[in-house]
This record gives sequence, structure tokens and C-alpha cells, in this order.
Amino acid sequence: MSAMTLALTDSATMLRRNLKRMLRYPSMTVMLIGMPIIFLLLFVYVFGGTLGAGIGGPSGGRAEYINYVTPAIILMAITFAVQGTSISVAMDMTEGIVDRFRTMAIARVSVLTGHVVGSVVQAMLATTTVLVVALLIGFRPSASLGDWFALAGVLALMSFAFVWLSVALGLASGSVEASSNVGTPLVLLPFLGSGFVPTDSMPTVLRWFAEYQPFTPFIETIRGLLMGTPIGNNAVIALGWGVFITLVGYLWSKKLFNRESAR
Repeated sequence: MSAMTLALTDSATMLRRNLKRMLRYPSMTVMLIGMPIIFLLLFVYVFGGTLGAGIGGPSGGRAEYINYVTPAIILMAITFAVQGTSISVAMDMTEGIVDRFRTMAIARVSVLTGHVVGSVVQAMLATTTVLVVALLIGFRPSASLGDWFALAGVLALMSFAFVWLSVALGLASGSVEASSNVGTPLVLLPFLGSGFVPTDSMPTVLRWFAEYQPFTPFIETIRGLLMGTPIGNNAVIALGWGVFITLVGYLWSKKLFNRESAR
């Protein structure tokens, strides 16, 4: 077999390993998928009435707000899911299993590839679960079939980008305990964007930050595809951020993994 075929075969083996790990540790999977659902229910049923009135005026309310906030929660489902990637990578690097893999005749790239593809699958499962729950409690998107396919592509790109970043953070953390905290900014940044309230309601400095941080164009693109709101140049900006984050995460991960391999 060619080197490419061997790498693909080894990557598939590592992918099965990581998917089986999800099944062996269901509590982590349930927590990472369950947290965005809790946020969805919290913001819809506790804050939705008031915030919906602020967004939709006298005719606004909880029904108005669930349509507004669901795109942000879908994004948060990805950021929660990829936190498990950092932990899994840190576990492998600190518990000696990677050292054992290095003594075996397997493609080195397959170790990280298995983590990445497995985490993308987990992230897409999380977004699908959040979307189903949102539909059950009143979310009513107006997306066409083409919009749904475009949405799937955007979410896959975002998952791929943030997974690679999480792999790098897991490699850089040095311990499992530290890896559980390094992804916290990924969870907090959506709150400082247009996900929960419009940016024009924010103070000037915070509004500037919210409009130019990477999560806002992602959220506005998701919202536009689902609800038919104007996307403008947000899709292009989101694509640029996705490619940039992927490159940074991949190159950083490669450098850290090769450095560990050389020791």
C-alpha cells in the first residue's frame, strides 16, 4: 500500500478509538452536549420575555427571542464540544499512550487526525441536538433547502477550525487539569458578540469589540441562513476567520506535536 493509503487506514483506526472513547466516557459527552441546551432553556424561559421585548418592541417576547438566540447557542454547542478535544489530547500526551504509538509502525499524522475527525463528529452531533431541542420549544426557522446545506457547510468549517485550535491548546496545556480550562474563552466570547443582544445596544468600546471579534460574523451568518436576516459581508468574514483559525491551530498543533516527538 502507498503511504497515503496507510495514513488513511491508520487515521480511520484512530478515529474508531476516539469514537469508542466517547462511548466509554458518556458523562463527558452528555455534559458537553447538555450545557448549551441548559443555556438555551435558561435564556429562553428565564430571560426570553424581557430580552425579546427589547429586541422586537411591543410585539416581541419569548417567541421572538428564541429565534434570535438560537444561532448563538448553536455556535456555543461547537465551542462546548471542542473543549473535550483539549482534554482528550492532554490525556493522551500525559498518560504515555502517544509514546507507545510512536514505537509502532503507524503514520504519525493519524494520532491527531483521529482526534480532529472524532471531535468534528461530536460537534456536529451537539449542534444537531441543540437545533432539535430549539425546534421542540418553539424555534421557527425560515431557511430554504439551499440554506440548510449552506448552514451545514458553515458549521462543519467552524467545527474543523475550533477543533484544530483545541488540539493545539491541549498540546500546549501540559496537563489534563490545565486543558479543562484553556478553552474557557471560546465559551465566553459568544456572550461578547451579537449572539444574545444586538451590538448597537452596547457601550461604544464593547460594541467595537463585539463587531470585530470572530464570533459575531459566524453568528450573523448562521442567523441569516436560518432566519433570512441580511448577511452582508459576514459570510466572507466568517470564511476568512475559519480558514485563519484552522491554519493557526493546525500549524501550532504540528509544531507542538513534533516537538514532543523529538524529546
